[in-house]
Amino acid sequence: MWKFISAGSGAGNVQSNHPLLRSQNNHQGRQTWFFDPEAGTPEQRAKVEELRANFTKNRHTQRHSSDELLRLQCADKIAKKAFSPPSGPVPEGKPDSERVAEHLKGAISFYECLQQDDGHWPGDYGGPMFLFPGLIITLYTTGDLDKIFTPAHKQESLRYLKNHQNKDGGFGLHIEGTSTMFGTVLSYVTARLFGVSPDEEWMVQARAWIHERGGANTVTSWGKFWLAVLGVFDWNGLNPLTPEMWLLPYSKWTGIGYVHPGRFWCHCRMVYLPMSYVYGTRGTCRDTDITRALREELYPVPYT
Repeated sequence: MWKFISAGSGAGNVQSNHPLLRSQNNHQGRQTWFFDPEAGTPEQRAKVEELRANFTKNRHTQRHSSDELLRLQCADKIAKKAFSPPSGPVPEGKPDSERVAEHLKGAISFYECLQQDDGHWPGDYGGPMFLFPGLIITLYTTGDLDKIFTPAHKQESLRYLKNHQNKDGGFGLHIEGTSTMFGTVLSYVTARLFGVSPDEEWMVQARAWIHERGGANTVTSWGKFWLAVLGVFDWNGLNPLTPEMWLLPYSKWTGIGYVHPGRFWCHCRMVYLPMSYVYGTRGTCRDTDITRALREELYPVPYT
């Protein structure tokens, strides 16, 4: 069973002692899920499976998790909350001030139960389908995937991917988006790197979606970059990301300094700076059985 632990719930010392984690505020606001196969009562574990099944059943109409598992761990606090809103139908007409106050106190009391000891409210920060694959490709390329992702982590990651596959077999840019080549190719690659067979039904559907639209060579520039890093797309097929552009004068008085990439929007420059370095070094994954297989799976014609 997965357990949510925040810095304010007793895990602060554990996290602050981690050699690779540093913080100026004792990790306040940090949210971590730990997998403990012995955690929870039989009733709690059964409830988790019930919540998972309900989400999967309704995944095409309700895309967000609603933090159901987090709220389950707060169930004891919620059951003891100081105020509960009035039950039953809302009376017709303008509600009186007393009923409004009762509803407000009930809502505030509910959110008090979700607040962590360090003062923050945790929540799922999900949505984009194109960020996670970059992490997985990086870890696979560096040989660290199995060191970071345990079997339990891989299982939960694949559950997430399958739950957010669209009806047409593809994946969107984000969990509510229509299918795109960018989302579908990277999600397919992620599943394969996690060890999923290309013959599983959901993989066959995703691959068919890709092939019917020309194959992975039509993916957007960021997709081409990650495929090149993995060694399943040629670097020559990318728009140049020359690292030399970062050596241009930054000062505005030079004129060219106005368009220096260091002046890009933060989410843009923080992506293209490492991308340009990797492009310059042509950092590429070693050849493996999976990369060789992906070269054949991602394109409707033979890979050359």
